Amino acid sequence: MFGLRRRTRPARHRIGVVAAGVAALTASLITVTANEAVAAEAGCTVAYSVTGQWSGGFNADVAVTNHGAAVDGWRLSWEWPSGQQVRNAWNAKVTESDNQVTAADASYNAKITTNSTVKFGFIGTWEEANTAPLSFSLNGVTCVHGGKQLSAMEHTAAMQPGWNLGNTLDSVGMPGDETSWGNPRITEALLDNVKAQGFKSVRLPVTWTARVGPGPDYTIDAAYLNRVKEVVRWALARDLYVMINLHHDSWQWTWKMPTEHDQVLNQFNSIWTQLAGAFTEFGPKLTFESWNEPQFTGSTGKPQEIELNAELNASFHDIVRRSGGNNAKRLLVLPTLHTSSEQVYVDPLVEQIRGFNDPNLIATVHYYGYWPFSVNVAGGTRFDAGVQKDVTDTFDRVHTSFVARGIPVIIGEYGLLGFDRHTGTIEQGEKLKFFEYFGYQARSKKVTTMLWDNGQHFNRTSFQWNDPELFAQIKSSWKTRSGTAYTDQVFNAKSSPITAKTIALNLNGTSFTDLYHGNTKLVRGRDYTLEGDQLTLTASALTRLSGSRDYGTNAVLTARFSQGVPWKFYVITYDTPVLSDATGTTDSFAIPTAFRGDQLATMEAKYDDGTNAGPHDWTSFKEFDRSFAPNYTDGRTTLTAEFFGAVKDDQRVTLTFHYWSGEKVTYYVTKSGTSVTGTTA
Repeated sequence: MFGLRRRTRPARHRIGVVAAGVAALTASLITVTANEAVAAEAGCTVAYSVTGQWSGGFNADVAVTNHGAAVDGWRLSWEWPSGQQVRNAWNAKVTESDNQVTAADASYNAKITTNSTVKFGFIGTWEEANTAPLSFSLNGVTCVHGGKQLSAMEHTAAMQPGWNLGNTLDSVGMPGDETSWGNPRITEALLDNVKAQGFKSVRLPVTWTARVGPGPDYTIDAAYLNRVKEVVRWALARDLYVMINLHHDSWQWTWKMPTEHDQVLNQFNSIWTQLAGAFTEFGPKLTFESWNEPQFTGSTGKPQEIELNAELNASFHDIVRRSGGNNAKRLLVLPTLHTSSEQVYVDPLVEQIRGFNDPNLIATVHYYGYWPFSVNVAGGTRFDAGVQKDVTDTFDRVHTSFVARGIPVIIGEYGLLGFDRHTGTIEQGEKLKFFEYFGYQARSKKVTTMLWDNGQHFNRTSFQWNDPELFAQIKSSWKTRSGTAYTDQVFNAKSSPITAKTIALNLNGTSFTDLYHGNTKLVRGRDYTLEGDQLTLTASALTRLSGSRDYGTNAVLTARFSQGVPWKFYVITYDTPVLSDATGTTDSFAIPTAFRGDQLATMEAKYDDGTNAGPHDWTSFKEFDRSFAPNYTDGRTTLTAEFFGAVKDDQRVTLTFHYWSGEKVTYYVTKSGTSVTGTTA
């Protein structure tokens, strides 16, 4: 019940800030035509050596050999694994940004003919360690480093962190219509800005259903295939790892395999035969994923579905490997059934991958959290021990089953299912704690993660994050832990005197340093006290910070820790919300609500006999934003048509609204046909 489920992805949020400098810098370093970029994909070798090292400094020599067609203009990129820096370079122009290094030609050595070598060197600095770079790329193509191809585990680690360019090439509209989900066409500027956010890889979900001709050939539309190749080239030229797949095909035709076995298999094989041929010469930074979220309809049960998924994975593996060229060793990504991390689905994929005896395979699962919390249903409002355990158990299973056996893992999609509607489905502090802990587990268990973004997170044209605080937490979790707290809300009832408030901190291996109000540092002992992990805000400080005590947020405090991002506390004045009588229809019903500074957490619905009312009748707590939704601006609480669709006629329903302050308010609704009456008594 609480596992993963297939999602609709209609979110079309638009968000906005331009990191234009990154695109300009990239353009100023080197200009490479598409043909030159493709030519370089035949391969390259880098010999990196430290020729001298002393306390805080070192000399390094780099030799780059081009095994492809001649290039006129080159750019070698790498990342420092230990925070080193280049100070002085010769025979190359070197720029650095956040551990990312780019060495460009010095004009006089711009041309590298086939099988020829260019050399440069530099003086660098180091502090704690001087670890050699994991990988290099020449004009966006990964090179063999030190005479050794990156292992699948090293390659997968280098892909961390990843980002999904969702609801675009995976459109299910007319051929070539990558805007049918409401997102704009992909641009090079978008990829520049995605990289600028710190992502190392991009998953390009692609739906082919409407882009193939009839059987038996199932020929892919040439224009659409070229468009996909264009986007892949753009990403590779920016030194991003790329993963492409068969995406919504999974629920459009592939899932019919139990009853249309041969037709589905033939179409699947035909598409992958064409894709393998089209991308044969692309370099190793491109990976193939067999198909997205494997699922079937009309099967005889779970064993048959597991077997069919294994059959498609095996056919995909055979087709790609037999296509030769770079596909002979290209990393291939194989999913579990439903891309679930449940042991019953993990074990068959472990067995299959080990049976292939192929070192260049990656396992993939998806993770959207513990379902009640992920969508805010069944009272799952908090990131509590149950939610945390679900995260921990998931990473423990994939690590023990795959990683510990030498099989790398990519969580090809992660997030919260409620985000498909909007990110406000889950309260801000609770979702921040989820992503902080998720990132920590991913690092601890050596699992690469790819954020699902269908446009609701990063704006595709203005390049801003819809929720900058959320992304700051996600980005920080890639490298370190952050301190959090039991809550980010400090409520003070306006009708009562202000008293001291104690909040439990989640130190997460950090140490508390200071508490601020804006740029003003609060005084320990006077404004707050700290005993262990118990932070107490004094009554005098809360009184001062609350000012005239208007309803809503009066002040925002920031707790700082020894590492990671700060944690915010919102000081809120409230009184018990007041609801009013209302009438309406099942398609349009809203309760006038004076929220008076409070915020709605969840809603219960029961009939007079005590049984549960509305959708999900196994719980009295209804799903946030699907059964009910607050509108703080307009002062109303909406009950949806979906809610009333599962309510019995002429039977009174008692609603209990739970607010984040801890207040509860009772309300009554009765549906009669399409008419609805709501009363406070």
